[in-house]
Amino acid sequence: MAAGSGSRLGAAIPKAFVPVAGRPMIEWSVDALRAAGIEEIVVALPESGAAPAGCLGVRGGATRSESVRAALDAASGDGDVVVHDAARPLVEPSLFVEVVEALSAADCAIAAARVTDTIKEADGDVVVATYDRSRLWAVQTPQAFRRAALEAALNVDASVLATATDDASLVERAGGTVRVVEASPANFKVTTPHDLRIAELLLRAR
Repeated sequence: MAAGSGSRLGAAIPKAFVPVAGRPMIEWSVDALRAAGIEEIVVALPESGAAPAGCLGVRGGATRSESVRAALDAASGDGDVVVHDAARPLVEPSLFVEVVEALSAADCAIAAARVTDTIKEADGDVVVATYDRSRLWAVQTPQAFRRAALEAALNVDASVLATATDDASLVERAGGTVRVVEASPANFKVTTPHDLRIAELLLRAR
């Protein structure tokens, strides 16, 4: 997924194409996908932007899930699929392998890191609940899917797609089984200029 504008990053170009450690951000994820043995890569693109060499580019939609649906429609075959955010350039190739392997007993498998902070719910500025963090996960990508399960989950009204912050939640909504694959917090999403600086340092240290 590379169709986001990245407005919070404050860049003059779409986020996936912002240089990080000397390369467009998206190229780090493409290299990791190929190192994991994933040969067919479909990139959901913004209006301006071209897919990296060897990848198929499609125009992204108005929402994340519409972009996923466009990319899925363009992907060949009927095998398992993996969805990944170009804004996570620190992903390790092994994580793609792990989420695909976890599909053996699920409709979807997601990378996620354990939550280490205390999480509270507030109504305005008044706390109304504190959650048991031992049961909470910060969800990442990659996310792997049985293709039929993802197609069915995406076959909903645009209003439902617009509220989905990840595609696994749509599978949950449809009654599918979603498994968690523990991942490192280092697989973070580049959203702010601070994130970009941290990603730059970590990628240059590899």
